[in-house]
Amino acid sequence: MPVAIITGASRGLGRALAEALAARGWDLVLDARGAGPLREAAEAVEGRGVRVAALPGDVTDPGHRAGLVAAARRLGGADLVVSNASALGAEPLVRLGELPLDGLRRALEVNVVAALGLVQEALPLLRRSPAGTVIAVSSDAAVEAYGTWGGYGASKAALDQLAAVLGAEEPALRVWAVDPGDMATELYAAAVPGDDGPRPAPAEVVPAFLRLLDERPASGRYAAPALAVGR
Repeated sequence: MPVAIITGASRGLGRALAEALAARGWDLVLDARGAGPLREAAEAVEGRGVRVAALPGDVTDPGHRAGLVAAARRLGGADLVVSNASALGAEPLVRLGELPLDGLRRALEVNVVAALGLVQEALPLLRRSPAGTVIAVSSDAAVEAYGTWGGYGASKAALDQLAAVLGAEEPALRVWAVDPGDMATELYAAAVPGDDGPRPAPAEVVPAFLRLLDERPASGRYAAPALAVGR
């Protein structure tokens, strides 16, 4: 069975993607900081009859990242790494003039440095896979100037660039930065409290990610709403 490592898998898009891959028979290595919610997510996907390794921890910890890759190795390898764990930098979001620099550092550490660190750790396994793939979960804030989203958007823009260069340096892999669009998630609620406008649930966005895995287009940046057209 193929094996995926998914960070930030206890809720939102990470959990929805884990459930969708489990339904397709993928074995999974799941990460999140909260042990309880991660355990619940793991039990939900184990019901699909797949093997699941759930490791609570912080992706900024090199030892934790090594543990995730070691768990994938025990399951047979790593065919897919999904960097989904994200930090906002401030909750709720604030203008750049008020953004705590420690918050910006945290966003960069989680969204960029840890994502690259996990890929570096997993590269030997990804290179051995016949379909080695990296998905970096991006944001439209990486390419659009939205007030209060500057720190988070800057981190996602940096992640996009890392994904683009990795795709050029590793032509045998597929490396996709994927903008899922607006979703009804706890992360968004923390970013903009009180904004309860209609947004799709993460499970409604997952088919766009599955389309990428099915069709395996060239490495690059993709937007989930565009991928959903015609599906």
